[in-house]
Amino acid sequence: MAPLEKTFVSVFGEEWQALQSQGERRTYPAGKVIFSAGEPGDGLHVVQSGQVKISALVGRNEPRTLALIGPGDSFGEMAVIDDAPRSATATAESDTTTLFLGRDAFLQLLERRPPLALNLIREFSARMRALNQKYSDEILEAERLAAVGRFAGTIVHDFKNPLTVISIATELACSEGSPPSLRKMAQDRIERQVKRMTNMLQELILFTQPSGHQPRLEATRFPTFMRPLIEEISQDISPRNVTLLTVNPPPEVDVRIAPLRLERLIHNLVSNAVSEMKDGGKIFLRFAVSPTELQVELEDTGKGIAPEIAPSLFKPFATFGKPQGTGLGLSICKRIAEDHGGKIWVRSEPGHGAIFTFTLPLPA
Repeated sequence: MAPLEKTFVSVFGEEWQALQSQGERRTYPAGKVIFSAGEPGDGLHVVQSGQVKISALVGRNEPRTLALIGPGDSFGEMAVIDDAPRSATATAESDTTTLFLGRDAFLQLLERRPPLALNLIREFSARMRALNQKYSDEILEAERLAAVGRFAGTIVHDFKNPLTVISIATELACSEGSPPSLRKMAQDRIERQVKRMTNMLQELILFTQPSGHQPRLEATRFPTFMRPLIEEISQDISPRNVTLLTVNPPPEVDVRIAPLRLERLIHNLVSNAVSEMKDGGKIFLRFAVSPTELQVELEDTGKGIAPEIAPSLFKPFATFGKPQGTGLGLSICKRIAEDHGGKIWVRSEPGHGAIFTFTLPLPA
């Protein structure tokens, strides 16, 4: 028989010879279950040759390997010490021989030799540290993959509307007998949606970068920016039975903006409102000007925002009741508003839907 190594044998030292005389040698062919989770802890095993897999059901009852036990190491002692059912299943990975020590003999030895119990505790602690590190690494990797999945989901979800517009505009442009004016309108809409999708991708890339990025801002007359955007959004949401109502006209002020990024912010707010009004509704658009800033407000006729979730709405990956949502839309809105030197917030009043407000600073 090959000499046993490390762990259990080294822990018990000179007591190992006495234990061998009390133990029972058992053999298991590859694939044989040595004991199953839930069975009583009647004793422990010391591997003499071969390898044993310790596994448990986690999550949705999926089997997960917790450890691989080799020669000189032990398994099954936890259920003996805490007098509880087995918490995992042990299976022979290859043809395996173990020395089985009954529960009573093992506990009597620990009572006679308290230092052995301390050595076992140290060994259990080392195992738990290794297991915790293993699962910390797995959780970190799972979170990375989940983040990639969320970003991919964001792209798919946000591209649906522009692709639908492009599809309809293409059909109009390619229809026999379409007048030049209709084809020109379809071409303009396609170009605008392609730019919008490009901007979406750039925003996602920007979202992964550190905050504080200063966009290139252009001096713009606000109505010049806002009027064509209102017309475009109205056409986009009309098939969803949602109407965009401008309560007051865009004020005649100059602002410094990154046009495509600000369009993204407004599109995101409108998209959220439309998603909340599955049977249709209205979105009210209001503007207000103070000596230092322009305030833009969008109110929908949905159910509103619960007070307890309002503080978390702008956090990345926070979704509330949207199975297709990823929680990036509003966090991107917050980033865009802040990069323009403004801010954004939400409120919900009794009898009203959600009211989102963002500000843009006015030039001195």
